[in-house]
Amino acid sequence: MKILEGFAIIFYTIVCLALGFALVVLAFNTLPIESVENMLGTIYTNPNTRFMMGGIGIGVILIGLVIAQITSGKIQRERTIAFENPDGPVVISLSAVEDLIKRIVHQIPEIKDLKPSVAATKKGVNVVNRVILFSGANIPEVTEKMQSMIKLKVQEMLGIEEPVIVKVHVTKISAQTKQQEKRRDDKENMPQVFKGIEYGTD
Repeated sequence: MKILEGFAIIFYTIVCLALGFALVVLAFNTLPIESVENMLGTIYTNPNTRFMMGGIGIGVILIGLVIAQITSGKIQRERTIAFENPDGPVVISLSAVEDLIKRIVHQIPEIKDLKPSVAATKKGVNVVNRVILFSGANIPEVTEKMQSMIKLKVQEMLGIEEPVIVKVHVTKISAQTKQQEKRRDDKENMPQVFKGIEYGTD
């Protein structure tokens, strides 16, 4: 599969480069119009040339479909985690993991908002967090606490041995209103208990 994928990518790259080069040549008028007409005339009048061009066109279409299928398959695999149980396969949507991370991290009072993005790769699970912090937060301390909580809970929930890599991108530091400061104090005084993921009932 990797050989087919590599061949398809190389072939499609060559075709795109050739097409781009041809368009640049036409745009700068470096090729006389008579040469273009002669080339097209040869293609139309010669059955062998038409057959060859048709084969190349079909090949490009098929390889394009293969690349699209490979790409969509990769995206699908990266958005789910699958494993086998004795009673059958189990697939976990990474959006559920992202919801879990939001619930965990919102227990930290210094964090105003969080947008996690989870991807599953062969090397493990990558978690990228875009975070808005309240002013006055100790950034190294808060981010270390957040990384530790996320890593522990994700490994516990998924039961995986692969590494969980947690990255933090602080996008904004927001000032607190008096009401937000009161909520932050209330959070700090409350015991932190994780209730798990809540699912709606039909």
